[in-house]
Amino acid sequence: MASVRVCAIDDLAVNEASRFVLEGVPIAVVKDAAGDVFAIGDTCTHGDISLAEGFVEDDTLECWAHGSMFSLKTGKPLTLPAYEPVPVYQVELKDGDVHIDPAVTLTV
Repeated sequence: MASVRVCAIDDLAVNEASRFVLEGVPIAVVKDAAGDVFAIGDTCTHGDISLAEGFVEDDTLECWAHGSMFSLKTGKPLTLPAYEPVPVYQVELKDGDVHIDPAVTLTV
């Protein structure tokens, strides 16, 4: 599958996560203060909670339910109780839009 248009870059609020479901795959998309856009799996590996409902701090997304913080760059949990990483997706910015291929995860 090729990348799919998710939204316009300007539709993303700075330092907030937005949830999108692409081909049945829930993905949390974050635009940081520098304008970089990240996409990680939206489901916390500890408690089956939407990460997009959590809090963005620097380059992490924190699960609101139990406080696990996941790296936006690697998907790895940086704090317990989660110990399994979430997938990271490649983001392509084209003509002011965010594109993601939900079938392709990055290995970092």
